[in-house]
Amino acid sequence: MKKLFAYLAIFGMLSFGTTAVMAQEEEAAAAAQTEQTTETVSSDQAAAAQTEQVGIHKQIKIKFVEGGVPWMLPILLCLIIGLAIVIERIIYLNLSTTNTKKLLQNIENALNDGGVEAAKEVCRNTRGPVASIFYQGLDRYEEGVDVIEKSVVSYGSVQMGQMEKGLTWISLFIALAPMLGFMGTVVGMIQAFDQIQAMGDISPTAVAGGIKVALLTTVFGLIAAVILQIFYNYLVSKIDGIVNNMEDSSISLLDIVVKYKLKH
Repeated sequence: MKKLFAYLAIFGMLSFGTTAVMAQEEEAAAAAQTEQTTETVSSDQAAAAQTEQVGIHKQIKIKFVEGGVPWMLPILLCLIIGLAIVIERIIYLNLSTTNTKKLLQNIENALNDGGVEAAKEVCRNTRGPVASIFYQGLDRYEEGVDVIEKSVVSYGSVQMGQMEKGLTWISLFIALAPMLGFMGTVVGMIQAFDQIQAMGDISPTAVAGGIKVALLTTVFGLIAAVILQIFYNYLVSKIDGIVNNMEDSSISLLDIVVKYKLKH
């Protein structure tokens, strides 16, 4: 009887161990299958995203051609030329930005140490319109403070005009792009109504395609205008900041010159 219980106990332990091992193997297999499924889904999603991304570029090209190259090409040229001017202006304005506090401090130190010529040399070695304005004012030091002030104001207007160079072309393209789009839409609508007149009956299938193509020019024109308008406002705000800084620093320069004259 004891042997029977012993055999039963051994058989039970072996069965339990085998069941546990099988359960572990099944869990590992299920985990591997789940991981493989996840990887497959992830790869499918990545492939779908890549296909969608490629599809977007392709759809843009298709819509561009559907809108009519004679009408879409001028809108694209407005956008490209406008962005080229924007990039050039951004580079110019970033190079025109000057640390006026440091420049004024250097000019004041140069005046006290080496006189007007040393201060003019500091302006010559500093980049930007503010330094150029200061140089013009210091160059007329011998003619008095009033002449210096007039020179700074006059040359400041010249520098402001140089900073605003090209903005008129950007504003022209902002107005021209949607106008070209509307013109293409109107022409497309006229063609659609010509089709209705030629058929003698209104067919939604025949007319809808022409109307859709006509509206594409308006969409592209508005997109080009919105993009250029954002950059135009950025450039205007950048110029306003430089001009305000220029006017404030010019007043400080006159104060420095007056103090230097009183000492000498």
